[in-house]
Amino acid sequence: MSTAPIPKINADERLAKAAKPDEDALRLHPFYRGKIETGLRCCVRDFDDFAIWYSPGVAAPCREIAADPEKVYVHTRKWNTVAVVSDGTRVLGLGDIGPKAALPVMEGKALLFKYLGGVDAFPIVLDTKDPARLIETVLLMQPAFGGVNLEDIAQPKCFEILDTLRERAEIPVWHDDQQGTATVILAGLINALRFVGKNIGDAAIAFVGAGASNTAAARLIIGRGADPGRCRLVDSRGILGPWRDDVRADRKRFAAKWRFCETTNAEGRRGGIAEALRGADVVIAASKPGPGVIHPDWVRSMREGAIVFACSNPVPEIWPWEAAEAGAAVVATGRSDFPNQVNNSLCFPGLFRGALDARARTITDGMCFAAAEAIAGRVGDRLAADNIVPKMDDEDLFAEEAAAVGLRAQAEGVARTSFSKDDFLANARRMIRRARAMAAAAQRDGFVETPPER
Repeated sequence: MSTAPIPKINADERLAKAAKPDEDALRLHPFYRGKIETGLRCCVRDFDDFAIWYSPGVAAPCREIAADPEKVYVHTRKWNTVAVVSDGTRVLGLGDIGPKAALPVMEGKALLFKYLGGVDAFPIVLDTKDPARLIETVLLMQPAFGGVNLEDIAQPKCFEILDTLRERAEIPVWHDDQQGTATVILAGLINALRFVGKNIGDAAIAFVGAGASNTAAARLIIGRGADPGRCRLVDSRGILGPWRDDVRADRKRFAAKWRFCETTNAEGRRGGIAEALRGADVVIAASKPGPGVIHPDWVRSMREGAIVFACSNPVPEIWPWEAAEAGAAVVATGRSDFPNQVNNSLCFPGLFRGALDARARTITDGMCFAAAEAIAGRVGDRLAADNIVPKMDDEDLFAEEAAAVGLRAQAEGVARTSFSKDDFLANARRMIRRARAMAAAAQRDGFVETPPER
């Protein structure tokens, strides 16, 4: 087992590289004035066709849907439509910038849904910070959508919002900052453990950060076979345990964190990040931008074959070369300029493709496990220290993921359809290729303009 070298980047190079996407974004966003638009799916041969698509002909499908509400999936785009919903309270690394400022991110999310998964997604930013109003709004919007992707909502209210909507909604609701990030972390961990020759049930795992993404990651990783007693979660006040009266006092708001206080850290270890990492096989960090959040000496205190996931953006909790020099066998980050990018864009387009094709009522943890296993499986015999997750340009990744998720939805009884694996694969491939071909044609024919050179 050898660790691939991770290139160092000096400060000037890093700053120059980090600044370029911002410069290009400020130039190209005003040029296009939006990243998505509506387009026609039906043909318009002449103006007589309006009698079919609108009045009077449209009354016929309306009557069918009124008699059988499930027919809405036959007569409309509900079957392939997702709402991307945010209140703008926790946007990327920008924090609470409000719904208007969050809109470019939600448009970008919709673009990825379409290009990577063939899913029609619409950005919806809500001018409220009240979780009850957000929940009610999403429930009221259900008739128009086949699923909902919650995005960039602050914790702890994001837990209440997701849990309530999963319980009350008749369509799948998913919080990508929780479930999406957690699913890709699990996929990377499956392969990282395979690379170092360790079993998940025997691994001691330290989670640095106990926010939305890391508590979801811990839940999925434990659900996939990790021993909760060998897991340690650490927040800004130290390692979680039943002695944490600050969490106990507010356990209604921090219900997920309190459950981990009661169920993890069987040895009762106390302290901070250094103590959490000592003797660990794995550290999964999703806390605050570094470097310096995790020190190299703390990585040296981990067991041989250590796995380090430093997922904060734009700067990971520890530079990957520092972790490797300290003895880490596998290092992953959230950045595209280092190996092993753990990014939720590997997950949500394919997972929703499968959930929509299965016409799922919800997204279960089992469906997340299926997605993680499909993502991990795409690496196959190319597994290496610097290749534990596939790249976003893996042509068939999202179709394979969709099929795995759709089959799991059927197996768990939350699907309204019954398809074979071949059916799921064929439909996903058709939808994804169609979306990419339409984008290419629009650019080729000048309907999407090529931006001027700088």
